[in-house]
Amino acid sequence: MSTRNVIPVAVLSALLGGGVVAGAVALLDLGATSRTTTVVQQAPMVGRSTVRAGGALTARDLYRRDSPGVVFIRADVVQTAAEPSPFDFGEPQARRGTATGSGFVIDEAGNILTNAHVIEGAVKVTVQLADKKTVDARVVGRDTSSDLALLRIDPDGLALQPLALGSAKDVQVGDPVIAIGNPFGLDRTLTTGVVSALQRQITAPNDFKISNVIQTDAAINPGNSGGPLIDATGKVIGINSQIETGSAGGGSVGIGFAVPIDTAKQILPALKRDGKVQRAYLGITSLTIDGSLAAANLPADRGVLVQSVQQGSPAEAAGIRAGSLTAQLEDGSAIELGGDVIQRVAGREIRTSEDLAAVVQAQEPGARVPVELLRDGRKRTLEVELRAQPAAAPGG
Repeated sequence: MSTRNVIPVAVLSALLGGGVVAGAVALLDLGATSRTTTVVQQAPMVGRSTVRAGGALTARDLYRRDSPGVVFIRADVVQTAAEPSPFDFGEPQARRGTATGSGFVIDEAGNILTNAHVIEGAVKVTVQLADKKTVDARVVGRDTSSDLALLRIDPDGLALQPLALGSAKDVQVGDPVIAIGNPFGLDRTLTTGVVSALQRQITAPNDFKISNVIQTDAAINPGNSGGPLIDATGKVIGINSQIETGSAGGGSVGIGFAVPIDTAKQILPALKRDGKVQRAYLGITSLTIDGSLAAANLPADRGVLVQSVQQGSPAEAAGIRAGSLTAQLEDGSAIELGGDVIQRVAGREIRTSEDLAAVVQAQEPGARVPVELLRDGRKRTLEVELRAQPAAAPGG
């Protein structure tokens, strides 16, 4: 996996001193351009003759209906350089730039969903609507752990067209999808494709993991960040967040990742109310036990193997143990053996690492939950007092 290069898909334009802002993936001066480009591709997967009979819409229909709800976001960002320049007299200097990305209107009150990395370090955010009108936006809340942010604009005098929010729970591999956004500053761009995989996991800007991610081959490029991934019925099923480029470039190679809209719907109340999301935290890394680990002769055929326990974490305080022996698998990878195997948490069965993350995040900080595990072949139950998740993953 050393050739893997997964990046967020915001675009940055460095304006002063050649500064580079975290989360940027391209250096493009987009602030002065007046060009407007619309690219519409008709996909055979959602063609008029093949899908319309089932109640779905063509790509052209979807674009006409949903593109007015997609917005172009510009964020004036200021960040301090990690290391001082020789000309800074020893003091780190603030660097300014403009990050651009996408977003979409979710209600007539002026609320807009986007990615958190699009507005990272922003001191001012503006939104350009479908009618080319540009308005100031306020950051209502952000959640770096899911890479989502909520903006709000004053709806007075604006003809807002909110997008319908669907669900990714029933999405299947092969389902047709479209993405609408502003790649490389080319606003109102449509690309088409299918859901190419489910249950993917990507890394959030704060190095925690985002689970249940949708993978798509619809072309996603820098500037698509925060834009909607839409199913054939015209409902948003995900928020485009990252692309995998391989080792040779920064453009799309047919692998994009979208945070499921269900994640956004779950945290929206907290973002509106508090401006942030408080999550429970256990403090381990784990590995799903499945057929690929048969050669390791683990003491269980289901559950998750604890590979590491963060120092000072709730898991350490409760006595959960990580592996102490290393086993080499046939594919050349190595795993830690001898650790606890977690099989139930808070009364819910744990079969995968994603199950464990979902159960923990469903709890409130301070909750005491029973953790049922296997240690040295014997069943044990430990009580863990969960704490609030730190701002960044330890060691990330």
